[in-house]
Amino acid sequence: MDDPRELGDPGRSSFTLDQYPFYLLNRVVSRYNAIIGAELRKLGIDIPTWRVLMILGERAPRGIAEIAQAGVINISTMTRIIQRMTRDGLTECKPLADDARVTEVRLSAHGEEKLAVARAVTAPVYKRVIKGFSRREFEQLIASLNRLHDNLGQPPGEG
Repeated sequence: MDDPRELGDPGRSSFTLDQYPFYLLNRVVSRYNAIIGAELRKLGIDIPTWRVLMILGERAPRGIAEIAQAGVINISTMTRIIQRMTRDGLTECKPLADDARVTEVRLSAHGEEKLAVARAVTAPVYKRVIKGFSRREFEQLIASLNRLHDNLGQPPGEG
């Protein structure tokens, strides 16, 4: 039996796409985004907005750079997302008291309401995604994904 690690190696002639973890990860994320994107559009929000709502719903206030890192979006794009969300009344921004170069972002009352509705429509999708995974399998999945991330190290320009 062939080693799946070798079958997923793009440098080998025996390479098969269905053993390549990054193809599989992209396939899962694309399908997930298509499903939740359709649900979120009904609420008048997009996936980047949803990411920011979820990040700030976990802990706020946060600086834009921290939100960008957590959302896996570059800082200039995240700045535009936050500006749009502020114009839409979802977030509130103010300079950090001891360092005006840092902008703190928090959810507004409207943002909190939108987050609650977004959680309600995305939760059933999450439950569908993890259906059939035991607690141990799920913990192993999370550990494996984190290990893949750690093995890649930091991309140039980060850290």
